[in-house]
Amino acid sequence: MMKIKHVNTSYIKWLSVEEMHNDSKEWRLELEFLNDEYLFFEDLIKWNTLQLIDFQSYDKSKEIIEKLSNSIKTNDALIQLVQKHENNLEVIEPEGDKQKETYKNEHKTLLILFKNHLKEHRELKLNLFDVLKKIKKEEKQKRIIDVE
Repeated sequence: MMKIKHVNTSYIKWLSVEEMHNDSKEWRLELEFLNDEYLFFEDLIKWNTLQLIDFQSYDKSKEIIEKLSNSIKTNDALIQLVQKHENNLEVIEPEGDKQKETYKNEHKTLLILFKNHLKEHRELKLNLFDVLKKIKKEEKQKRIIDVE
């Protein structure tokens, strides 16, 4: 489950409908790009499965894979939420102040979820790359020792 961190959202009350639409389009593009990164991460893990298990305990390796899986599920859910948010924008009436207020509150919630997801994604990526970097360094040292 996502931990909520503080995100400054006070500017949302001044956003126009068009600006919120642009925000949500950017969020969706970013989330869709993360899906490509997830495919890359999954391939990295597949290519290095044996090294991962040799390098660290099975439980730690399993934990990384579970975090990746959870992050993918969160990403998919956020894409659906952002898409629904964009669709809701199309039904707001020009004079519908109550609708705009509701939409802005939804926008604020999505912004917080999006920012938190990006932060967790970066942490996952750093953790995964750190482990793989250590594995590669260890493999290189083993090759040097084998050559000698």
